Amino acid sequence: MNTHVPRVALGRRVLVLRHRRIAVRLRWRSVVVCAVLAVAVAATAVLALMTGSYALGPGQVLSALTGGETGIVHDIVVEWRLPRVTAAVVFGAALGVSGAVFQSLLRNPLADPGIVGFSQGSYTGALIVILVVDGTYVQLVGGALLGGMATAVAVYALAHRRGVQGFRLIVVGIGVSAMLGSLNTWLILKADLDQAMSAAAWGAGSLNGVSWDRVVVGGACIAGLLLVAGTLSRPMRQMELGDEAAASHGIRVAPVRLGLILVGVALTATVTAASGPIAFLSLVAPQIGRRLARTAGITLAPAAFVGALLCLASDYLAQHIAPTPLPVGVITVVLGGGYLGHLLFTEARRRL
Repeated sequence: MNTHVPRVALGRRVLVLRHRRIAVRLRWRSVVVCAVLAVAVAATAVLALMTGSYALGPGQVLSALTGGETGIVHDIVVEWRLPRVTAAVVFGAALGVSGAVFQSLLRNPLADPGIVGFSQGSYTGALIVILVVDGTYVQLVGGALLGGMATAVAVYALAHRRGVQGFRLIVVGIGVSAMLGSLNTWLILKADLDQAMSAAAWGAGSLNGVSWDRVVVGGACIAGLLLVAGTLSRPMRQMELGDEAAASHGIRVAPVRLGLILVGVALTATVTAASGPIAFLSLVAPQIGRRLARTAGITLAPAAFVGALLCLASDYLAQHIAPTPLPVGVITVVLGGGYLGHLLFTEARRRL
């Protein structure tokens, strides 16, 4: 593999990786930003593995991760804390990429899967499996996926009028999300007390009780979906210029759009099945990643790293800022709500 660093227009440095007939272009700033974010994720992960009722030192954590510890230290790090940390990183990255896909497709910074109803639909499907079928985790993933896909079809059908405009789809999605929220509340109220309490706690978005089984199954699904999203990233960026411009460059717009929608909904559904709906990460992560990388449009890699860092940091705060651990969704709602208010205030000032 040969590495060449040419200069392109506007003085932007680009890293080009070539292997035979395959060439990949990466902006140096995006590479540096992702590297810094990766270091921040690793440092936060070590901090999370160290902190708890049984405090550990960084040397003990690293020794346990490399197989140098046995007994209670190994169990605490590898069996108890590491599944939660891994889930936070993997699920946060998945939500960041899902938000980036929808914001790029709709060319709107408010195009979050939660706002347009897809997360709520996944929650409804998973809730039906929990309360009615009492199914396994695999069935939970299937129910969340079917619920998210059905919601996506309904929202697109209702918003379609001589094409799908981003603003119309968001408005329709907000209405559908509100209706599904009422349905979810009704399902919980009709359930047994124990099931209702469990479903309500899970619905806040929580990593409590996440085991290695869920991390492995969910992580494998997410890894495959991220690979597909990566292959569609180039046509996704070209479609930001408009369907006609993308088609003139040889992009098959309809199949690519369908593939991106399926990937985005599947990422959201997989996370929802494992941990419940973690709100606002899909909204915030792509925009922060875009600003850090200073790209013209939404890019997937910075969004994934920012999503992983935000989810991991939010879960750490949820466990340690209150006398009793909180669901991670409580912290992400606070962060996301503040960012949404900032975004609306900025847009309002820009139009004055």
